[in-house]
Amino acid sequence: MSEQASTRVCLVIGVGDGVGAAIAKAFALDGFETVITRRARNLPELERIAQDIRALGGVVHARGVDARSEDETVALFADIERDIGPIEVVVFNIGANVRFSIEDTTARVFTKVWEMACFAGFLAGREAAKVMRTRGRGTILFTGATASVRGRENFAAFASAKSGLRTLAQSMARELGKKNIHVAHVICDGSIDGVFSRENIPDLDQRLAEDRVLKPDDIALNYLHLHHQRRSAWTHELDLRPWSENW
Repeated sequence: MSEQASTRVCLVIGVGDGVGAAIAKAFALDGFETVITRRARNLPELERIAQDIRALGGVVHARGVDARSEDETVALFADIERDIGPIEVVVFNIGANVRFSIEDTTARVFTKVWEMACFAGFLAGREAAKVMRTRGRGTILFTGATASVRGRENFAAFASAKSGLRTLAQSMARELGKKNIHVAHVICDGSIDGVFSRENIPDLDQRLAEDRVLKPDDIALNYLHLHHQRRSAWTHELDLRPWSENW
């Protein structure tokens, strides 16, 4: 068996300092050669995240990719399959959370959010299905949010995109489960420790100490668990929230 043939590859699309980085770290430290992506303009930050994971012993490749571009997404999958190895896990982790009243939601905002949080997920899911179907195995994981199942006031664009991503995941799960491809949707319901929370939650450290905020590393362990599930008991949808969250 060639070295490439024995390589396990995990692709994480949409990686920042929070959940995306934690997911990439979890898979890299589990032995996956991990590819992380974000827009090309964010490549320096992405490379810093990759270096941090490499320092822990993981193998990580950073790629500047616009996930909304069909051409760039198709090329990304082709390049990984050719140069790194067979993709076993794909995690779509783009958020695109914005807050606007319905009157202030422009067509540009609505379209951009849909492209980032829903259309890009379709492109990633389609290309993942193509390469995994030929091997008869694989895992495709989509990151959802409270908005996936409940449209709150001032979040029309985000909620419609995330609910669209959720039904995309459902459709794919029904179609691809028969091909031994596990598709799951993960709802992260609640505040997540990260830059946004640190700038907007004054008592964040206290909440973290009391486990009242989602911690990226704890979230990531659930993604890794989903991949390792036996198919006699696959999870399609997983709700993750702190014990104190109202739902």
